[in-house]
Amino acid sequence: MDHQEDTAPMDGSFIVIPKDTSSSTAPSTLTQEEQHKHTTTSAATTITTATTRTKTTATLVSSYDSNEKAFLLKKELKALSTPNKVFQNWAQTFRCMPEQYYTPTSEEEVVKIIHLARMSGKHVKAIGTGHSPSDLACTDGFMINTDKLNNVIKVDDDKMTITVQAGMKLHKLHDILELHDLAMSNLGSISDQSVAGIMSTATHGTGAEYPSMCASVLALTLVTATGETISCSKTEKADIFNAAVCSLGALGIITRMTLQCEPAFRLENKQEPAKLNDVLNNLDSIIHSAEHVRLWWYPHTDNVVVWRANRTTKEISRPVASWSTSRWFSVHLYQGLLYACRFIPRMIPILSRFMFWATQSKSIERVDTSVKVFNFDCLFAQYVNEWSIPWSRTAEALKALDQFIETGTVKDNNRVATTMAKKEAPLKVHFPIEIRFVKKDDVWLSPAYGVDSCYIGIIMYRPYGKAVSYKRFWAGYEKIMASFDGRPHWAKAHSVTPEDLEKSYPKMKEFSAIRQRLDPEGMFLNDYLRRHLVVPI
Repeated sequence: MDHQEDTAPMDGSFIVIPKDTSSSTAPSTLTQEEQHKHTTTSAATTITTATTRTKTTATLVSSYDSNEKAFLLKKELKALSTPNKVFQNWAQTFRCMPEQYYTPTSEEEVVKIIHLARMSGKHVKAIGTGHSPSDLACTDGFMINTDKLNNVIKVDDDKMTITVQAGMKLHKLHDILELHDLAMSNLGSISDQSVAGIMSTATHGTGAEYPSMCASVLALTLVTATGETISCSKTEKADIFNAAVCSLGALGIITRMTLQCEPAFRLENKQEPAKLNDVLNNLDSIIHSAEHVRLWWYPHTDNVVVWRANRTTKEISRPVASWSTSRWFSVHLYQGLLYACRFIPRMIPILSRFMFWATQSKSIERVDTSVKVFNFDCLFAQYVNEWSIPWSRTAEALKALDQFIETGTVKDNNRVATTMAKKEAPLKVHFPIEIRFVKKDDVWLSPAYGVDSCYIGIIMYRPYGKAVSYKRFWAGYEKIMASFDGRPHWAKAHSVTPEDLEKSYPKMKEFSAIRQRLDPEGMFLNDYLRRHLVVPI
């Protein structure tokens, strides 16, 4: 039974009160003046003792009341709790067992969970789909699953906005927007995540004139550590809004968001093979050659896929399916070959060339809905790392990354900085390395805050869930990205300290001050946030 008996009943009848041994009668040997002084002192002592006794009784009664309220609240929330729940992220790289795992169905229930956490002295973290390849969502306290906070609150067709509960999955949001002939302006690679999860980590798509997805947030509602519900927007409580849009769950539990959309659209998508040097020599023109441009580079080769997409009114037309584009080929055969490479790493460069030839060596064209063009299959479990750097540093960074992969040596400003790999073994890394471009935004903790940015993402797959060597690759990659003024993607595992991040983000001090104001006891902190975000005020 979770409830523990309290030794102080509500009426205080079993509280032991110290016996008053003071005397109100002065000894007969005292003078009248001394007797008066002694009587006054005794009276004061009696009053002080009574006051202390009253305060002690009140404290114990208050403690009992608090415990009783917590017990009753926990009992009320029991139906929302899943006992002995183990949380594991999608990539199966992080897991935890929270003390309580709640799945609320309303904002009011979220408030009650926060009240219980406060009374119990527990930490709280919210989760959506668990797609973050890090321990960002992990906690040993209370975990709030937002899956059932998935309703539409309002659609404004004239303003092209939608207000939804924060746990709504993107794929459901797309379906609802389609009914209103609306769409999100830009998307990332998948739509399995929750709305709050996407925005709180500054998840992004690609496009020279399109910022990260969090820039589409117009307003939000937040439940703070006191259980207070705060509604804020670009014009109302703007400081809290600017901090909360991308806040990693550090300010409270986001329960609803209002998003800016645009009329639904189709995209004409063209993919074509290219050579790395040609791409780097013409990078600026390539970035602006379409509304949305991404690059897939196959390391250990000079092969690159240039992916372009533009809005169009053309009819939907999809490429003819082939064996090389089938899921059997991309998942089962590819996964099996990567598994074999765990034992024969020198085969990875050969596999990279083969997979490019089999799947990307020919140009591909299609027209489809925006969602189907933006999204694609992320295949199977993986380790990933991704940082943003200024557009102007992209070519330099990719050249440095190429050299590191092939030699194990990281160069900083044309000087050898460190050797990350063994002499006898250059790195053998998986493919592709994805390069995307986003417009700068004004969201305080967005990696694209104030600067047009290029995201470079690296990957090491985990075939059949098996571990692969990746730490040397990660260490060298992060050193390279940091040398080009890089900022890590918040959702992904990285090694950057709060002190370094404070230097990278002009608004980090303002964010930290608001976090301290809204959550002074650190209810919403976990290991990830302490490791990366918490900067002393």
